Amino acid sequence: MTGTVLITGATSGIGAAAARRFAGAGYRVVATGRRRERLDALAAELGAEKVHAIPLDMRDEAAILAAIASLPAAFKDVDILLNNAGLAKGMETAQEADLANWREMVETNVLGLVTITRALLPTLIARKGAIINLSSIAGTYPYRFGNVYGGTKAFVTQFSLNLRCDLHGTGVRVTSIEPGMVETEFTVVRTGGDQAASDALYANMDPMTAEDIAETIFWVASQPKHLNLNRIEIMPVNQSFAGFAIARNETAA
Repeated sequence: MTGTVLITGATSGIGAAAARRFAGAGYRVVATGRRRERLDALAAELGAEKVHAIPLDMRDEAAILAAIASLPAAFKDVDILLNNAGLAKGMETAQEADLANWREMVETNVLGLVTITRALLPTLIARKGAIINLSSIAGTYPYRFGNVYGGTKAFVTQFSLNLRCDLHGTGVRVTSIEPGMVETEFTVVRTGGDQAASDALYANMDPMTAEDIAETIFWVASQPKHLNLNRIEIMPVNQSFAGFAIARNETAA
């Protein structure tokens, strides 16, 4: 099975790993991302005949719509949309958070995702394709500092389920993949470039890799067309559910 897959956020991490996995299996790949030099390097690595690179900021609605409308003939028949682009910004409680960080997460993780999905729905319906959305366990399990990031991922999970309802009878498959700890640039971005913080978070716990999740994505896409994987929650063995947090009242001396 081959075809064309459009991958958002393909400049690093899961997106780049997925681009390599699909291209290696013979798919044509439309790769989007904000960093042109990384897209160019990916296209050079995988071959211009297999990869069409589009520098794209998921917060720019007009640019998204223009990019979809102007896909070249060899890449316009998109069979799979992989909504991978997303980010977390900030490590503060809600009452201390920077509103600009919240806005960037909502605009990227939610508005950008729904915009590109809506733009591609006619093509995906015509081709009985698939939508694979990268959500997170943060959309199910709350944790300190998760605030708006967790809220955006809860949206992605629920949007995926609602898409399934609306697309009933069209043949389009929709899957929400919800990973736990994956060692990518995620924490470096979240902390404003603190590589040491990222290294400390993933130290000695055997986190998942971008390639692990890319393989899961490819497996979902490769299932028979009469099967739909609604949701997949996946964690490294060394990560599990947090216990309840308890704040103790101060006692008088």
